[in-house]
Amino acid sequence: MAAAEHGTQTTGEYIVHHLQNLQVCRVEGEWVWNHCAGNFWTINVDSMFFSIVLGLLFVGLFWRVARNATSGVPSRFQAAIETIFEFIDSSVKDTFHAKSDVIAPLALTIFVWVFFMNLMDLIPVDWLPLAAQKVGVPYLKVVPTTDVNVTFGMSIAVFLLIIIYTVRAKGVIGFIGELTLHPIAPPTKGLGLLAAPFIIAFNFILESVALLAKPLSLSLRLFGNMFAGELIFILIALLGIWQLPLHFGWAVFHILIVTLQAFIFMMLTVVYLALAVEEH
Repeated sequence: MAAAEHGTQTTGEYIVHHLQNLQVCRVEGEWVWNHCAGNFWTINVDSMFFSIVLGLLFVGLFWRVARNATSGVPSRFQAAIETIFEFIDSSVKDTFHAKSDVIAPLALTIFVWVFFMNLMDLIPVDWLPLAAQKVGVPYLKVVPTTDVNVTFGMSIAVFLLIIIYTVRAKGVIGFIGELTLHPIAPPTKGLGLLAAPFIIAFNFILESVALLAKPLSLSLRLFGNMFAGELIFILIALLGIWQLPLHFGWAVFHILIVTLQAFIFMMLTVVYLALAVEEH
């Protein structure tokens, strides 16, 4: 079926082709395209391109609404943007109780940007790759959140914010104290002092694992859900003309996943930052 519908490609080759990023890397002092297996300094050009374009689209749309906003009867587009803004703002206020001028804009940026990247999964899988092939681009993955490098990049940024907010709220000593003095309080007098270094080391291992698990789970949750959705779309595309009703049905259901994953990533970010500034 795949060979008949997609030229000389077998089913396996078709799937592998659609899961391959357009890559560039530096090998022996020269830039090389699509021969980057095992090269750590590989750039997934398509993921970077669509991430930046969708980020600029988000900024442009919201800037236009802010510039043309009216206190009278708003347009439908302005009303939709205001609804999203109020929803994110109320979600942040219910979760993050400290004072910050950054958290709400950060949450709005994360939600809309991740939603836009996820939404690319609803474009039929052959449309953009085939158009790219006609202009000489052999590979093209259009959903940035199906690239684990993108989701890890966002989660690492959140991880750094967690550390920054913890240090700002509790100081370096407080941050170190959270890693070493919880959940088991070491003894402060008597013979128990001999066990204190071992308890502190044990606490440090437990808390370090919990701290590192936050960006890991944040990135893999988004990547896993979106990658699975993309793979199902690719498998549906193998059916040829019979894919249309299945594609429509899965796309309707996938809208829920696209929105939910953006919301989860945003809410977990806010929760982690709230935990960073609050006393446990």
